Amino acid sequence: MGIGSWSSCWLLLLAGLIATGCATTRTTSAGRVGVDREQTMLVSSAEVDRSAAKAYQEAMQAAQSKKLLNRDAQQTERVRAIAKRLIPVTAAFRADAPGWKWEVNVVSSKELNAWCMPGGKIAVYTGLIEQLQITDDELAGVMGHEIAHALREHGREKVGQATGVNVAAALGGALIGAYFGVDAGLGQSVIGSVGDLAFMRPNSRAFEQEADRIGVELAARAGYDPSAAITLWEKMGRVAGGQPPQWLSTHPSHESRIADLRVYAQRVQPLYLAARQAR
Repeated sequence: MGIGSWSSCWLLLLAGLIATGCATTRTTSAGRVGVDREQTMLVSSAEVDRSAAKAYQEAMQAAQSKKLLNRDAQQTERVRAIAKRLIPVTAAFRADAPGWKWEVNVVSSKELNAWCMPGGKIAVYTGLIEQLQITDDELAGVMGHEIAHALREHGREKVGQATGVNVAAALGGALIGAYFGVDAGLGQSVIGSVGDLAFMRPNSRAFEQEADRIGVELAARAGYDPSAAITLWEKMGRVAGGQPPQWLSTHPSHESRIADLRVYAQRVQPLYLAARQAR
């Protein structure tokens, strides 16, 4: 097939993705924190979820082959127990989320990292747990933040923001990892353009702020102290010597993030107290 034919095929594929997925929508309810922004989507949720599921499976298989997956049963159970409390309360933001095909795993790595891919595919790195001597409340704050990205479908939204990208490059293969901070030693997952745009491109500060706010509400509703998100970022600042780790390089500064978290942790405090009384 000639270059012109290939170009036509790429354009047709892109047009098909846009036709099936393009819409202005609100992916989540506003919640107590009031995140209520319309989002423009250029690909379908199903397309992004398929790419995420494939990438996650490959990353976990690579970790398993290197004996880096769930090496500490107690640690893995701890992370999964927190997820078990967080997942049901995602219904406060979207009714379908508790029914996603959630997966939760722990990867042995020195990196201060955690992520949740579209559709509920979670990984927590041991470096985050051990270097920060993280409490359950703080870990719930991290996981709530990452889950919030998935609830808001920020990865899918990033596709719509990637204007001016060469079609062939956008639809070609790409390596997952730069966005989520997956250790290159865990393998290279070729997942194509949707994966590239949805996973590799850094989150905007607006996305991070939304995830922070939703994350503290998820933690509060699950019975975890939302103010622990503040102590988490204070710890992160100390460990990082005042500079965010590479995976946070485009995120808000520690100072501005903590100031915002103080406001919203206080706002959801009644939800936390109610959840504690109900347990």
